[in-house]
Amino acid sequence: MDDRRDYAPVGREILLAARNELYLHLPYLDAALCALDFRPGGGVTLSLATDGEALYYDGAYLAERFLRSRTAVNRAYLHVILHCMLRHLGKKKGKVSELWDLACDAAVESILDDLEYPCLAGDSAPRRRKFYGECRMDMPVLTAEGIYRRLLRLDLPEYERAMLQRAFLVDDHGLWDMEREGQQSQRQDQKWRDLSEKTETSMETVLAGQSTGGGTVLEQVKAAVRDDVDYRAFLRRFAVPREVLAVDGDAFDYVFYTYGLRLYGNMPLVEPPETREEKRIEDFVIAVDTSMSTSGELVRQFLACTYAILRSAGTFTRKVNIRILQCDDQIRSDRIIRDLEELKGYMENFQLAGGSATDFRPVFDHVEKLREAGAFTSLRGLLYFTDGMGVYPQKRPPYETAFILLEEPPLSVRIPPWAIRLVLDLPGLERAVREAADLDGLEIDDLPQL
Repeated sequence: MDDRRDYAPVGREILLAARNELYLHLPYLDAALCALDFRPGGGVTLSLATDGEALYYDGAYLAERFLRSRTAVNRAYLHVILHCMLRHLGKKKGKVSELWDLACDAAVESILDDLEYPCLAGDSAPRRRKFYGECRMDMPVLTAEGIYRRLLRLDLPEYERAMLQRAFLVDDHGLWDMEREGQQSQRQDQKWRDLSEKTETSMETVLAGQSTGGGTVLEQVKAAVRDDVDYRAFLRRFAVPREVLAVDGDAFDYVFYTYGLRLYGNMPLVEPPETREEKRIEDFVIAVDTSMSTSGELVRQFLACTYAILRSAGTFTRKVNIRILQCDDQIRSDRIIRDLEELKGYMENFQLAGGSATDFRPVFDHVEKLREAGAFTSLRGLLYFTDGMGVYPQKRPPYETAFILLEEPPLSVRIPPWAIRLVLDLPGLERAVREAADLDGLEIDDLPQL
């Protein structure tokens, strides 16, 4: 007889107790905490695991861990729930498995280490604290996606990677790799997205005026439920109507055309219009935050994506008037781009200038002077690539402004209500590049590489 089976009911009681205690301290997680069924087994030994539908457990493991530390069980339970809420399971496809697992564990444990509740008390090892500090130098919010990109760049030796895995290991991710049908996967992803949205609303109410560390959860939940952005469609909002040389089929009356052919043989009564009105981008400003928190590589990736989209058919006029500004707490560079080949050359030889604190106001002052000097014909918008942390102007400019961020900024960052806040990620930028290449009939190799 296997003694472990006798511990299944005990393990279930321990999980119910952990869930109840977590609910008492974190009531805004009520729906998420109850979203997984408890099931013993599932191939899990000495750990917890989930496939997004159930929480699999080893009763003997839970009993032993509960005797050692009740808070350790609470942390493990919430660790698994946060994986689901942040949709880590569905995002694993196409990534390096062991790096993605490590990134997800580190992101979730960073949340738990910031939650100041007695039921989640634990010792944050120096190795973990050191890793958090290093990551926060690159990103304002420790998301799994940001940590994963950092791990890819670092390419750590196997020993260092193993030590980090050991420092953050809590649950078994083996069930994440299960192949699911498309509808089942979408249904599960939507389920946790809905739960995260409800949690976000509850947290914004419950956490108002509190300082218990829950803001860390809210920051990551906001990033998890963020809608995917179509960057190509977004850029088109800065276009203005322009006449271009092309047949306008919508304005052409085929009745008179065919009537003339019947009446006179080969002479139509009307000819198709030789021009049509389309929305094209002509005047444009791209501002780049060159403070210490922004890396040159990220800027190059952003410019590469923007170039690929702008050169796609029907987006830009032949001759353009793009101003690329670099600014930290003052204007460091102002480059005029007259055509897209110039933009490509600028991007390929891009050098970041600056490195001080961030102040967005000099860019807007500079653009206003350019407008007064007649440097623009019909300026519709300004894109500001930044991490979002800096001094914003108080007055709304007479053109649309979008702050482009690759990471969700901390809750302390207050972007002005008149500005557009667009949070992209590198996979989203890469997807936009591929779509632009397909639209223009180009090979990906012909475009700047992300």
